[in-house]
Amino acid sequence: MSPRRRRRAGFVWFVFLAVLAVVAGVGVAVWRGTGPLPDPEACTATAAGRSVGLSPEQSRNAALIAAIAVRRGLPARAASIALATAYQESKIRNLGHGDRDSLGIFQQRPSQGWGTAAQIQDEYYAINKFYDALEKVDGYETMRITEAAQKVQRSGFPEAYEDHAPDGRALASALTGYSTGGSFTCVVHARDGHRTAAAVRHSLTKAYGTGLAVARTGVRQDVTVAVGTGVPGRRQGWSVAAYLLAHAADLRIQAISFDGRVWKVGRDSEQGWQASRAGKPDRVTVTLG
Repeated sequence: MSPRRRRRAGFVWFVFLAVLAVVAGVGVAVWRGTGPLPDPEACTATAAGRSVGLSPEQSRNAALIAAIAVRRGLPARAASIALATAYQESKIRNLGHGDRDSLGIFQQRPSQGWGTAAQIQDEYYAINKFYDALEKVDGYETMRITEAAQKVQRSGFPEAYEDHAPDGRALASALTGYSTGGSFTCVVHARDGHRTAAAVRHSLTKAYGTGLAVARTGVRQDVTVAVGTGVPGRRQGWSVAAYLLAHAADLRIQAISFDGRVWKVGRDSEQGWQASRAGKPDRVTVTLG
């Protein structure tokens, strides 16, 4: 090949590679937006040196299990047992299928007297039925988790629940407020639309009962949840904050503040709870979208 042709061929290759780089760069920009890809939506509970990762669905169910235990005045041990059981039975998902006629979070069976199929797949019903049965187990508070769970479930694999006992304890500690300071956190992407303070109040009342003092505040229909003082109030506050965080996507929550900490939706949520003077020790404050 002559020198002129080699130069022309080299120029063509240069142009080709330059165009390819531009196209690839545009593709990456479209794929990634204006910066690196955000972390996937998920939640993490950390207590006593153990971290447990949950999907959004698992987080909502786990938070509800803990909230109902708080509502019923049960010890955190009850929530630990329930969460370990749910892990074993359904991976903390509200399943519409299972072994024989087993259904729901705890794989309860209509044929065994747990209720109708529709009732069992109502999370509130299923969780309360589990706690109803657990409270009838004499001394469940001091039993091994797998033994207490087995007395409720009567599984063919009675030791299986113990595999999930450490995760159950960590989740219960974070979600009932025994582990404080933001031990439960979630990555939640921002969404369009908004919900009202009434929607937040309805969700909290279904989970915790009518005893919570939930009030609308501000022109944006933000919400405050008053909690007691001292250790009991702090535990209740962190439990409520965790529940709201697990439901932040559905309720279009933009920020939650409590006890010197604040959590914000979107890319800020990847940083977890941050120190903030806006976090009051006697109230959980919710900013809506």
